[in-house]
Parts: sequence; structure tokens; C-alpha cells
Amino acid sequence: MKKIFSLLIVNAVCFATVALAQEANKSAPINVADMAAAAKLFDLNFTQQELDTMYDGIQDNLLNYRLMHKQTLANSVPMSLWQSPLLPGMVIDTRKDNIRWKFSATEMPANKNELAFYSVSQLAYLVKNKKISSVELTTFFIDRLKKYEDTLHCVISFTEEIALQQAQAADEEIAAGKYRGPLHGIPYGLKDLFAVKGTKTTWGAAPYQSQIIEEDAYVYQRLKEAGAVLVAKFSLGALAMGDYWYGGRTRNPWNTATGSSGSSAGSASATAAGLVPFAIGTETWGSIISPASTCGLSGLRPTFGSISRSGGMTLSWSLDKVGPICRSAADAAIVFAAIHGTDGADASAIHTRFNYQPNSDGRALMIAYAKNYFDRITDTSRSEWKVLQAFREAGCNLIPVDFPDTSAYPFNIMDVVISAEAAAAFDDFTRNNIDDEMTRQGKFDWPNSFRVSRMMTAVEYINANRHRYLLMKKMNELMSTVDVLICPTRGSGNQSAITNLTGHPAICVPTGFDNRNKLPTSITFIGGLYEEGKLLAAAEWYQRLSEWHLQHPDWLKK
Repeated sequence: MKKIFSLLIVNAVCFATVALAQEANKSAPINVADMAAAAKLFDLNFTQQELDTMYDGIQDNLLNYRLMHKQTLANSVPMSLWQSPLLPGMVIDTRKDNIRWKFSATEMPANKNELAFYSVSQLAYLVKNKKISSVELTTFFIDRLKKYEDTLHCVISFTEEIALQQAQAADEEIAAGKYRGPLHGIPYGLKDLFAVKGTKTTWGAAPYQSQIIEEDAYVYQRLKEAGAVLVAKFSLGALAMGDYWYGGRTRNPWNTATGSSGSSAGSASATAAGLVPFAIGTETWGSIISPASTCGLSGLRPTFGSISRSGGMTLSWSLDKVGPICRSAADAAIVFAAIHGTDGADASAIHTRFNYQPNSDGRALMIAYAKNYFDRITDTSRSEWKVLQAFREAGCNLIPVDFPDTSAYPFNIMDVVISAEAAAAFDDFTRNNIDDEMTRQGKFDWPNSFRVSRMMTAVEYINANRHRYLLMKKMNELMSTVDVLICPTRGSGNQSAITNLTGHPAICVPTGFDNRNKLPTSITFIGGLYEEGKLLAAAEWYQRLSEWHLQHPDWLKK
């Protein structure tokens, strides 16, 4: 009886498998000529005998793919492979020093509008010492957001009810003597690819305008624990590309005829305009540094894996990073101290130290500059050269080094990696023609990029990551000799692609204005893995020497 029963089960399974296979194989069959044509797309050339021999195996693979395509994968489902910036033998020091935040005495301004451009530490002093309540401060920034968001197109949704509840709770706790720290009662905004229960999370893309994800992203939870107040969710280029979203183009407060860059477009625009004291962005390839630089801000892209990405939209599992967009490096340090770490839901994220002390002496650091990149800037009156001059005049001995370039980055590794992972993250988006609902359909927009990426083989993706490993070794060899590296933000070869691939942290800070277009210029500081403390100390020291971060658009001071 048992034998008969087992036989029935086997027959049933076989029948189901055959039925699925027949269903999956209904699409038009492929032939040997198709295979020969496809091989050309992958820079391969097979003989007729090889093609004939391959035919059955290709058919079997196609059948398997079609069965796989019947299973839906949500964007939140991760890979089982996890990227780490650490190489074999590397050990991260986890010893942590207490941060001694130093807030100078601050008074309420005669003109309340000046609060718009107060630093986080100045606002923290006012709130902690009850010179202004969190509810008053929150209402002030919400009113500014409502006044200017139609001009800047930086807000996707207000979270006013959440904000006023959090602000009221902050005031009650502070009145009771329970002060959580420098972000307690301070308003901020989130890039709208982070889920917050009870709110829409649109990813800036038309197909997801009504999407609600009932989850609280890790970064939101950490800021909530710090007592910060969420006032809005900010625009991002659709599916984290550029500054165009379904509501229009996010504008640069320094010149509203231009875009803010992206994809953390609204986070940068709103912070530069004084609509929030700080905001949270993400970077896969330039999405914090580029808008922060464009809008004259201090944008920190932390080490890959230093902040859990749980609850955030996935674009690229091995490249996505979370970071603060602020008006100064000192503010970025305050925010990073609150949000770094992990909830265990992101296997690439780890707990590590953040040893940072405000007002450090930059001369105690070994600071280098990318000589090979600076040598390409033949106009020595440019702001990049003035940064080096400021360090030298302050007594810093700058070390010239050659930054990894074409010898270490001989082809576009980044394009292969990000294209394959992003297309996989949005497989259903392409396969089910959801991409047709996107507002932008150009050659370089995501819908077409995802389609093009389907023509990439797994072999090329894997080998690109093997080249990436060699690049990581080169970069870590360089950074093991210095604390911080100064590099031009723009026009500096492959610096952005290289450091995003290797996972090294970077911060851009403003350095003045371009004489041609009067828009902000910037410089980038690069740090060792998980060395945000030294990185931010160097950037803060430069800002004490220059004060360009204290410049704000005049029309927004009213």
C-alpha cells in the first residue's frame, strides 16, 4: 500500500511539473539562428557545431527562466549574497569614545526667520534650554515648507500629524528633565523611499504614487529614538535617478531655473532653502554628494554598511547607502551619530564605532590630496586649489598621492554592477510593463536602462565584481597610508564611481561659487573604511577656516 501511495505522489508531481513546463513553454520557440544572433550581444562567437550542441541546454534554461518568472519577488526581498567593503584580514576597531558635544550659548533672533538657517547645534541649545518649544520650531518649519514647496517642488507629502505628536512628546520629555540629545525636538525630512507607517512611500515614481508600506524604516526608527521630528517626505528622482519625479523637477534654491540634481533632490533642496535643519538621503552612485554639492551643502555618504537600509527602496544591494544632508559637517556628525548601526535586517550593515570630537585640530590628521586629479585643473584660481591653500596656510602638511585611475579602473565597472542589480530589483516592473507608466521614457531613463540590462549575462556581472575586488585592494592600500584624502568633487575622473564601489566614506562641502553660473562649488573629502570620525573632523576644520557653509540664498531669508 505504501509503495502504491508513493508511486501516486511521484506521478502527481511529475504530472504537475510537465503541466507547468508546457504552460511555460507556450511562448515562441527559439532556434539556432536566434542563438547565433544573441551571442553577438555578449561579444561571443560560436561555431555551427557548438550552437547545435548548445541548443537543448539553452531550451532547458529558457524553460527554467519562464518557471521562475511566474514567481513574484517584492522589491524588499534581498539577495543571499552580501557585499562587504572589508577585505580578508582587515579588522575594524570597535572601541568607542564618548562624544562630547559642545553647544555655544544661543539666543532667539529678533527676526524669527533667521531660525531657518540656524545650525542643528544652535537649535538644540534653544530647545534644550526652553527658549523655544519643539512645537513652535516644528510649526515654523512646516510653514516654511508650505510657503516654498510649490516653487522648489521638493515635498512629496507632509507628515504634519506625526510631526506635531512627536514635537509635543519632545516638549513634555524635556520639561520633565528627560533630554535625549542634540536632535531632541529638531525637525527634519526623509527622502521618500523610506517607509513610515501610515504614510505614502512613492519612490518618486508615477506607478507608486499611492503606495503605502506599513513598516518603519531603520533610519526613521533611530531618529525617532533620538527625539527628532519628521515634518515631511521629500522628492527624489523617479526610482532614485536624477531630480525629475512625477510631480515635476526639484529646483535648486540658488537658481530655481536649474535642478537640484539627485536623486536625493528634495532632501538637498529643502535643506539648502532653510525649510528643514537637515534631511536624510541615499546614495548608490552620487545621489547624496551630487545634490549636496549642487545646492551648496555638506553631504555625508557614509561607509557602505555603516547604516542599515531596512525599510528603504532597493536599487542596488551592493551599492545603496544612507546618509545625512546638512548645512555643515558639524551637523552631519550629529545626525550620523544618531543613525549609524544596524537592526540586523540588513546583512551588509554592522555595528561599529564613531569616534569623533567636535572642534578637533585638523593638523593632527594625515591629510593627502589626489595630485593626479588636481593636476588636471590647470586654472589654479579655481576653488579646488584654494582649499589646498587654506589647509597649508593653517599649518597642515598635505601629502600628494596618486588616486586610483584608469590603471585600476580600466572599464566602467560601476555601470555593469548597478545596471544588473537595479534591473533585478525591478524585474516585475519591466516584465509586467509597469515601466510604461513612468513619466520619463528617454534613452537614459530607468525604463530603457532596465530593458538594456536584461541583455547582460551573469558571467559579466560576476567578473565585473571580481575586478571590483581588485579595485578595493588598490583603494585600501592607498587609504592605509593616510587619514583623509582631498579630491575634486567634479571633473575628477572616476573618483565617485571608485569610492562608491569600494565603499569608502566621503563628504562634500561648499567652497564658493562658480564665476560663470554663480552656483555653488564644492570639494570632497574621502576617509578610510568606517573612519567617519576623522573624515568629519577634517571637513569641519576646513569649514572653520572658510565659512562658505554659512552662505544662503538671499530670497529665502525673508
